[in-house]
Amino acid sequence: MKQNNNRLFIKNMVCPRCISTVESILEKQEIPGSKVSLGEVELTTTLTASQLMEFDTALKKVGFELIETRINKIVSDIKKIVLQYINDQSADKKLKLSSFITKQIHNDYSYLSDLFSSVEGITIEQFFIVQRIEKVKELLVYEELSLTEIAYQTGFSSVAHLSAQFKKTTGLTASHFKKVGERKRKSIG
Repeated sequence: MKQNNNRLFIKNMVCPRCISTVESILEKQEIPGSKVSLGEVELTTTLTASQLMEFDTALKKVGFELIETRINKIVSDIKKIVLQYINDQSADKKLKLSSFITKQIHNDYSYLSDLFSSVEGITIEQFFIVQRIEKVKELLVYEELSLTEIAYQTGFSSVAHLSAQFKKTTGLTASHFKKVGERKRKSIG
């Protein structure tokens, strides 16, 4: 569940003094009309991106952290790792994606998966399939590789598996997509 800028969740708030500290930060930054409780701030106005960054920086100076920021960073890191897994030819493809992710983000995979799904609305696996199909599209249009070579390069177990995933994701067959892509390339050049 994404939070909006009117309700912010703060990590490490544990006592009434924490509430006073956060209220003081809001006052110093001239952010009006807010209600502060343990772990949460409700604002009457929406903060700009720069105000939000300043607020987060001030919180970190006193040992607090906006949870939204941390969650978005983790989700962003997961996306980067998935793309690295797809694009890195030297990556050990025998290593499962889940292991590849947890090797770099030291956390339980089920936690990371739940977090990703709650923010993005799709699973890590669905994101992985979509990104892998995007890589296949790129290879179909811009490289002179056979479907077998593309399947191998993108980690599909077979051409049949690649074709089935491609059709399921795009609604087109890989060969039809390649023909359309070739026509577009020829008409541009």
